[in-house]
Amino acid sequence: MNYLHIEKEEIRPIVTELNVLLADYQIYYQKLRNFHWNVLGKNFFELHIQFEKMYNDTKIKIDETAERIVTLRYHPISNLSDYIKTSNLLESSPLLTDTEMVDTLLKDQKTILIQLSKVIEKATNAKDEGTIDLIGAYIREFEKASWMLNAWSKNTKDILDSSFVK
Repeated sequence: MNYLHIEKEEIRPIVTELNVLLADYQIYYQKLRNFHWNVLGKNFFELHIQFEKMYNDTKIKIDETAERIVTLRYHPISNLSDYIKTSNLLESSPLLTDTEMVDTLLKDQKTILIQLSKVIEKATNAKDEGTIDLIGAYIREFEKASWMLNAWSKNTKDILDSSFVK
């Protein structure tokens, strides 16, 4: 039974991009745990807690992404070696400063946002509303997380664009 009402040849490109996203999330998740364990300095308490929140959120996204692939009637990739080969992200050293950790995560978030857009493009082409809905929420949440990390990395004297403020 085709409960999705999407042709199989239209699903395959979506699943390909979802598997890349799954791999990206897995590398990102492990990086967050790495940073959670290894952050040092005056920002320890703040970042230790934030990294834990972020990896817990990512763990949920990993599960939902894999389950979406299964819903589309494919097996998600699930081996660490496949994640490393497939991901757009690279592993990180635990020997980074707190600022380097945040900068690394911001770069990874940008990369993941690009991958999320690729999934949306393939899902839109196939009229796959379930994937579009799932990934659209991820984009909104990731943009907010990026804004927060970016704000953390700024100086208190930095300002936002005020061209609309009178």
